[in-house]
Amino acid sequence: MSKSKLSIWITLITGVVVLYFFWNREEKVDFSTEIKPILNKHCISCHGGVKKSGGFSVLFEDEAFAPTESGHPAIIPGDPGSSELIRRLTHSDPELRMPYKRTPLTEEEIELLKKWIKQGAQWGKHWAYEPLTKPELPSEIQTAGFSKDNSAAKKPIDYFVQTKLEEVGMHASPSENPLKLLRRVSMDLTGLPPSKELVSDFSAGKISYEELVDSLLADEAYGEKWASWWLDLARYADTKGYERDVSRTMWPYRDYVIRSFNDDKPFDQFTIEQLAGDLLPDPSQDQLTATAFHRNTMNNDEGGTEDEEFRVAAVLDRVNTTFEVWQSTTMACVQCHSHPYDPIRHEEYYQSLAFFNNSRDEDTHDEEPKLRFYPEEDQAKMNTILDWVAANGGDKSAKLRYDFLRFYEPKYAAHLATDFQNAELIDTKWLGLRSGGSAVYKNIDTQGSDQMLMSYRTGLDGTKVTIRRSNAEGEILASFVMNKTQGDIVREIAFKVLNESIDLYIEANNPKAQPQQNTSTIVWFAFVPTLGGKDKPGFAQVKEQWDDLLEFSGTRLPILIENPPFMARETHVFERGNWMILGEKVESTTPLELGTWNDKWPKNRLGMAYWLTSQDNPLTARTLVNRVWDQLFGRGIVSTIEDMGTQSDPPSHPELLDYLAWKTMNNYKWSVKSLIREIVLSDTYRQSSDITQEAFQKDPKNQWYARGPRFRLSAEQIRDQALAVSGLLSRKMYGKSVKPVQPEGIWMTVYNGESWTESEGEDKYRRSVYTFLKRTSPYPSFISFDAGSREVCLSRRIVTNTPLQALVTLNDPVYVEAAQVLGKKEWESSGEIPDKAIAEIYKTLTLQPISPSKQQAMSDLFVQARKEFEASPEATMEFYPDADAELAAIAVVANAMMNLDEFLTKP
Repeated sequence: MSKSKLSIWITLITGVVVLYFFWNREEKVDFSTEIKPILNKHCISCHGGVKKSGGFSVLFEDEAFAPTESGHPAIIPGDPGSSELIRRLTHSDPELRMPYKRTPLTEEEIELLKKWIKQGAQWGKHWAYEPLTKPELPSEIQTAGFSKDNSAAKKPIDYFVQTKLEEVGMHASPSENPLKLLRRVSMDLTGLPPSKELVSDFSAGKISYEELVDSLLADEAYGEKWASWWLDLARYADTKGYERDVSRTMWPYRDYVIRSFNDDKPFDQFTIEQLAGDLLPDPSQDQLTATAFHRNTMNNDEGGTEDEEFRVAAVLDRVNTTFEVWQSTTMACVQCHSHPYDPIRHEEYYQSLAFFNNSRDEDTHDEEPKLRFYPEEDQAKMNTILDWVAANGGDKSAKLRYDFLRFYEPKYAAHLATDFQNAELIDTKWLGLRSGGSAVYKNIDTQGSDQMLMSYRTGLDGTKVTIRRSNAEGEILASFVMNKTQGDIVREIAFKVLNESIDLYIEANNPKAQPQQNTSTIVWFAFVPTLGGKDKPGFAQVKEQWDDLLEFSGTRLPILIENPPFMARETHVFERGNWMILGEKVESTTPLELGTWNDKWPKNRLGMAYWLTSQDNPLTARTLVNRVWDQLFGRGIVSTIEDMGTQSDPPSHPELLDYLAWKTMNNYKWSVKSLIREIVLSDTYRQSSDITQEAFQKDPKNQWYARGPRFRLSAEQIRDQALAVSGLLSRKMYGKSVKPVQPEGIWMTVYNGESWTESEGEDKYRRSVYTFLKRTSPYPSFISFDAGSREVCLSRRIVTNTPLQALVTLNDPVYVEAAQVLGKKEWESSGEIPDKAIAEIYKTLTLQPISPSKQQAMSDLFVQARKEFEASPEATMEFYPDADAELAAIAVVANAMMNLDEFLTKP
């Protein structure tokens, strides 16, 4: 055979062999998307984090391949025929076939498991835990995706969405009507309808859509709108929760959130400040304020409760909230056992809890530690004191005193007392010593101080208080006399200098006291050295200023402060989640499966915040993008907003999710405004929201985004929009929460004597984000429109459609007044011509001309209402005092139009 013929034969044989192996090649089974769902659905309830029947678990890789109680592994990689898992799934005996007494797996599922085992049973990682990598895009799309102005014709978002639409046999909708789009993007970015100036400029083409978006992002209303979203996650409220649900001061935290969004504070910085602002070097007032994120936990000050129980409850809530907010991970169940579905072990929950277990708060009545917001004149006093201390004791002493003046820590709460003799914890909160009574405080570090500060109140004169070392026979460390006070005072008491931790025995004697009468109410004590430089000129003035600041009674915000080393807590696993049954001691670290821990990070909340925002933790960026997308489109790319675990819905557009997450971290440097800007500039967002019957049949939930977003506005947006279109809305920002008009008889309080006192002047018409929120009795119209009561973190509001909502917008005083004011304004501007006034009201509400059918319906309503009001002046007076029948009728029409779907729904 010639060489040429041999060469041809070799080529042909090689081609045949290649084709044979190509056509017979098995497609690789993906564990995350194909195998894990089968195991979660059929196996893990008996073989997972809660139960490990037969010693077999499919939750963790090492457990899945470990020997079972039989002594042999249930899965033999590469050999499905020898794998007990397959044998049990296909067994003919119902007592041996798995799942036991449940529906068998389908043939397709069993074949997939066999194929996976045959291919080596590679475990694999859940998609959400995979690292983020720079997205690969076609060259023409890359230019668009990473340009500064997103000006290219086809942007990355549209590329990913269009690709998916083609896969499912759908096509995008045309662009939205310009004024509908204007209203949509204005409501999305600011929570308010656009101003008349914006409408005029955009309609006339004086500003482009891109310029419009930039204008809205720069509006301070942007921060107020997006703060409402974040405050749901932060479980922000103006009361403590639980039984009495008394008021608390939390509004400075709300203002911090609004300012952060308006300043476009990078999300990683926003995260670090809220979780660990107090642990940053020389934290600012703003950074300390941020830590109130985790003081939004509820506080139980009911008499008879165990403070440690509710302190622990708050810490557990902080763990669960942190993982839900930043990781879209459900952690609550891991308190009691390993996660049923996700690879998170029981002990890893408590290793995470250790980050939060060392904060100073103790579920006390006064909710200390609290950050003091000193007015300008008091700030000047503080600066004088700190300069004096630095000059007479050094910078370290000045720093310690500065911290104490800001948040009064470290101190010991009265409820830590033990060994009561003729004494009690008054209402389980404060120490009460009867005459001859005593109590003990254990393991107290006086820090070498020569004085004690004590907060107390008393209605008696002449009570002698003695503090001894250890017991009634111990060395006297301090002795002083209490006389009647006007409320709580903070007093300086000379104290023996000690440099060791000791037990303090405190006793009180007063022959004037009745047998069962407490001589005083002790709230807390702390150890702060006396001011130095007593012999120097000016000391008396500095001392007077110090005494004034100790009696500060202004704005105080609960914040997080870390325990100093001498107060550090140990963290133990709770056996079966019971805080009273302590298991092994654990140290702080994060779950192995959720990202790499860097040993350079501190083992405290600051280290955890660094972990959450590191490049090696992909969940935070994916979570942020998914939540922002949900706010704009009404559903997330992963529809289970609160969960990206193995039981979550898969992402509809995984490449789009990762593209935006990677870009947010790397190109945008965690800028939320830049992320939002890219989304709202996309053609996907700018599509018409009109829907055809065919499109609805194919995609009723709009998960493929073949049309623009259209869903009902939030509770806050509905109220704010009504006030805005009527001209009533106040744009006053920040400060204490307000109490606008609400129906009578709503706020029923228990044991606390508080009442809903309606705000006056423009405060009645401020934006909804400033409305006082009582957890046990939230603002009623907000609840009707699906807002939460904020006892716990809320990732997603479930949108409902009920008759109660119509009753609110037709009858609630806020909406009635808004309709009256709007009706009057348009009535007068129309020259009291009904049809013209009706058309203008509709255009004001929707930015669209009214249709003939609606015009006729509203005209008929006007005529009918006018007739009824003319027949009953009393009804007119009751509905709209001082109005004639025509003005009252046009108010009825405005009220009806403010209940139309096109007004209450994002266009």
